Amino acid sequence: MNLGLLGIDPSTASVAAAALRGGVRIPVACDLPAGVAPLEPSPRPVPWEDLLDPSTCDAVLVGSSDWSDDRAEVVRKLVQAGRPLILSQPLDPSMLFAYELDMIRRDSGAVLVPILPDRLHPFVARLRNWIEIRLPSAGIETINLEHRLVERSKGDVLRAFCRDSDLIRVLAGAPTRLSTLGAPEGDAAWSTLAVGLTCPSRPPVRWQVVRADEPGLTITVVATDGTVRVEIPAEDALADTRRSDDGWHWIGPEGAESSPFDRGGAILGVVRDALAGRGGDRDPTAASWDDAARGVELAETVPRSLAKGRGIDLHQEEFTEIGTFKGTMASLGCGIVLLALAVIVGATLLGGIAKQTGWEFGERLAGLWPMVVLVAMGLFLLLQFLPALIAPASSPSSPPDRGAADKPGKPGKD
Repeated sequence: MNLGLLGIDPSTASVAAAALRGGVRIPVACDLPAGVAPLEPSPRPVPWEDLLDPSTCDAVLVGSSDWSDDRAEVVRKLVQAGRPLILSQPLDPSMLFAYELDMIRRDSGAVLVPILPDRLHPFVARLRNWIEIRLPSAGIETINLEHRLVERSKGDVLRAFCRDSDLIRVLAGAPTRLSTLGAPEGDAAWSTLAVGLTCPSRPPVRWQVVRADEPGLTITVVATDGTVRVEIPAEDALADTRRSDDGWHWIGPEGAESSPFDRGGAILGVVRDALAGRGGDRDPTAASWDDAARGVELAETVPRSLAKGRGIDLHQEEFTEIGTFKGTMASLGCGIVLLALAVIVGATLLGGIAKQTGWEFGERLAGLWPMVVLVAMGLFLLLQFLPALIAPASSPSSPPDRGAADKPGKPGKD
């Protein structure tokens, strides 16, 4: 297997390093930052068009550092061409971009693998099962996530929350309400941000960012019969891509354990399964692009909640072409009704003025309003049959399962 690079960041660098350790070649790269040579041997710089050729590489690693509109357009074209992509999470802070890629993927059949390896660690499945066993007796009180960061700018905090939200969805299901607590304005709002999440039939979830010299994540689950804490180290930096494992720690009533974890190697295994058409026997299952898009959606909701100072309800909408069409038709229908009312009022005024002044053309023009409204309404009704007349082409690859929202860690429908 050969991989190509489109940009670089710590997530993609860890996957690339794991690939090189496993004998995978990375012959080409595009859009790397000047002076950055994170891999040995260094890949050959090529224009992005070369990444469209399957003979150049079997899959493309897409990094988020130095993200730009030009790279976003390249990613769209690669997905349209059906190229397998391994994408850093999050690529773009826009929810619309994430769901746009998902709709293009449905048409082209491209394989999109988000770099969300933490859900694949055995401690996550163990913690989820520990929570599930105690839920029937209401034994779980809270699930707390504390993310330690050196830099706590808005971008750093939202990226951390976007990745951590995947673990929240695995452990507690899809949230239905998000609320924030932080300073009213300025950078202080992000350096002290706390996010509360409500999940159906689940204990409350709290995510908080704190300042620390050693970055990482701590998940603490408080139950009536004890407390479990999982310590998760931060991603490797670009300079440390040769490091193959991270030490995870489990501290619970039964004692403490440690376990190494090769994040890059885990994602590489997911890629191999995806390219071979295998679903894999992991529990929880590997993250789909729908899971990644849901994470971006949650992260995009945080600034809105912070600005409004109140909670935001999350509706778990399905983002498909037919759904977009229905939403557009609903908006257009409201616009046509308002426009029809304006035409009626205007025609009545015009007809009255024309009758008083003896302006025959004005009277005839005003008399046309029923026909104008009828034609507009008729065209709008005909448009409703457009999806039935132009049946959407069947996607070469089946849409991702969406059960992770209903039952943590298992695919299904949000």
